[in-house]
Amino acid sequence: MHPYLRPGYLAVGQLARALAAVAPASDHKVLQSLRARRDISLRYRAWASAGRRADRPLVWIHAPSVGEGLQARPVIRLIRHEYPRAQVAYTHFSPSADQFAHSLGADFADYLPFDTPGDSALALDALRPSALVFSKLDVWPILVGQAAARGVRLGMISATLPARSRRLGRVGRALLSDAYALLDAVGAIDDDDAARLVALGVRERAIRVTGDTRYDQVWERAEGIDRNAPLLSGLAAARPTLIAGSTWAPDEDVLFPAFERVHALHPTARLMIAPHEPTPAHADHIERWGIRAGLRTARLGADAAHSADVIIIDRVGVLGDLYALGDIAYVGGGFHPAGLHSVLEPAAFGLPVLFGPQNTGSRDARLLTARGGGASVATSRDLADRVSSWLADPGSRADAGARARGLVADGIGAARATYELVRTLLPA
Repeated sequence: MHPYLRPGYLAVGQLARALAAVAPASDHKVLQSLRARRDISLRYRAWASAGRRADRPLVWIHAPSVGEGLQARPVIRLIRHEYPRAQVAYTHFSPSADQFAHSLGADFADYLPFDTPGDSALALDALRPSALVFSKLDVWPILVGQAAARGVRLGMISATLPARSRRLGRVGRALLSDAYALLDAVGAIDDDDAARLVALGVRERAIRVTGDTRYDQVWERAEGIDRNAPLLSGLAAARPTLIAGSTWAPDEDVLFPAFERVHALHPTARLMIAPHEPTPAHADHIERWGIRAGLRTARLGADAAHSADVIIIDRVGVLGDLYALGDIAYVGGGFHPAGLHSVLEPAAFGLPVLFGPQNTGSRDARLLTARGGGASVATSRDLADRVSSWLADPGSRADAGARARGLVADGIGAARATYELVRTLLPA
């Protein structure tokens, strides 16, 4: 880290620690993130005393949120299966990943402490890792520097860096390039990512192109789906179904009038919509629209859901299964500054995928479009026309879906290659 930036960086970390001590209980993600770290030192020390086995190596995997966690999950499974003597610690940053983190079967799962010298030393003292592996891109300079000084091997998996990333700017490089240069092994998604990571500071000899482990993860979920499970069997119907996943309000401004037009042309069509943040207020908003539009509307789990024209998915964790009931998918985020959500889950089920125009940062959307398994839509009319066209031509829709699924199939094997990369960081 450039010495001019270090005092400000350390000050921000200390401010975060101070705010954590006074943060109130709240549904706001920032406050949740702060409050969750209030007693973090006690939790780390308690596990160090009760759970850490000094005779076993430990792999510490950090994934900021759920998306990065999904990339780490197949690698954790392979570690468990093929290197069972290792303990696994898993940390995350976002409150949205808290429940997910505890579903992975790691020996220890918790929030990542703030990137201050004291908190980093605390975590390293407690976990005593053999290797510290970051999923996707985030590195924390203080933690990385202290880990390297202790001889901890450092890695990164499913690494990807958009061409327009701010990390490649002057400030980003000054802040992070030293940390990236300390990584011992980096598995990049493709050659372009590898080149940009070298420009960011990663040593060229440390990089290997291993692919994106999400392809293995979504393929495994699609192949293992139980269509006779109560959730799916209760909603199965011979009706053309559009699944809209991870939508934001700007997506819905386009999606709602588009579906009204689709439904007018195809009266048996139905919409399953899963907002990215399924709060009661958001679900109420969707429900009010459906009623105003004259559409039979119901929440997931209600008796009327089976016959509804609009089914509101007001819970998390089920969208990946519900794609099994779809004919066409719309993935949200493409009309929102946060960016496009994952298009791979519906693609793995053989659904053609539609998304908004703000998708330039999504490698998967670009590949889907080039393959003919997906398309970007700019307006409500575009979306309605594309959905109506596929519903009117089942052969064209099936071909697009097969192309989408073929893209995912071609990416299988990244988990194995990534595990082998991580294995080089561990004792023989």
